[in-house]
Amino acid sequence: MKDLIEFMAKSLVDDPSAVEVTELVGDKVNIYELKVSQPDIGKIIGRRGKTIGSMRTILKAASLKRGKKAELELIE
Repeated sequence: MKDLIEFMAKSLVDDPSAVEVTELVGDKVNIYELKVSQPDIGKIIGRRGKTIGSMRTILKAASLKRGKKAELELIE
């Protein structure tokens, strides 16, 4: 899952070297924290949050297939 988030984020931003994904493993839910450079935050969020919403939907669908829930948080 971490690789999937990195791939999506690096495809969207101007500075792919600044993309960092941290995985926090829990019993029922894995939380992924996405960090990008300050100028690229708007590109990740998108208009009215549609881009980050789509990334979250893809992540949830992929994680449910593995039998575990996942959440994506954008760290500023």
